[in-house]
Amino acid sequence: MSAGGGKKAILAALSANAGIAAAKFVGAALTGSASMLAEAVHSVADTANQGLLLLGQRRAEQEADQLHPFGYGRNRYFYSFIVALVLFTLGSIYAIYEGVHKIQHPEELSNPIIAIVILVIAIALEGFSFMTAMKESQPLKGDSSWWRFIRNSRSPELPVVLLEDTGALIGLVFAFAGVGLTMLTGNPVWDGVGTLAIGLLLGVIALVLIVEMQSLLIGEGATPAEDRAIRENLVDGTRIDRVIHLKTQYLGPDEILVAAKIAIVPGLEIAEIATAIDEAEARVRGAVPAARVIYLEPDLYRTAKV
Repeated sequence: MSAGGGKKAILAALSANAGIAAAKFVGAALTGSASMLAEAVHSVADTANQGLLLLGQRRAEQEADQLHPFGYGRNRYFYSFIVALVLFTLGSIYAIYEGVHKIQHPEELSNPIIAIVILVIAIALEGFSFMTAMKESQPLKGDSSWWRFIRNSRSPELPVVLLEDTGALIGLVFAFAGVGLTMLTGNPVWDGVGTLAIGLLLGVIALVLIVEMQSLLIGEGATPAEDRAIRENLVDGTRIDRVIHLKTQYLGPDEILVAAKIAIVPGLEIAEIATAIDEAEARVRGAVPAARVIYLEPDLYRTAKV
């Protein structure tokens, strides 16, 4: 994924969340709704998260140097991991605390209709952000399910935005239900229940993101489809007849490191081997453009002795 595609979704989410956060804080102040306040804090966390994702993309563009010879691409993974931690600490833990407090010590809502209006507007804005993220993700998702896309994507920003927006939309429904049930029943405990549900939801989403981003940060290999394409294009059938072993790792969302030991047909001259390696690298890059860093070790294939 190019940074441009993810950046459009991030900017859409940033704009929506900043406006929503301001509206929710006003609504929380006017109504005293704990679920509205929890949603306001959630939106602040989301807004900060979009800023962190943009910062990660900017840091990843730094040129490789002696200290980091493979570049800074993993900054995008690092800042996405920080986003997951922010969502968990600032969003989930606060909402759970506030929800438990409001259930134990319920408080009457004032002007709850204001909260309802703000929540409806927020749902519309979050829906716009969510649809933008879906549109930007579709070319990468292909025919796989959305869950599989989130689990297997090597580009962190779009899965993060998708999960954040999904959590925001469901959280708004919880807040809407909490305020609505409080209005219908006259029991403010429902506002606390809605707040607690928001906190638990954010916790689940944050944990999913933490697991996924931690895996990317440690280093994931090429996808199965990319692995097959690399193996197929390393072999030409005349000078390189097999791949003895292959290791790959994503150095960043747009760059794969390929290291392989390849079996050369016996009897080739050094110049022929060099040409075969150059052509193999070109074939691999043509099939898998992200395979920018390739190291090939020529060897002779030796069958195992029984």
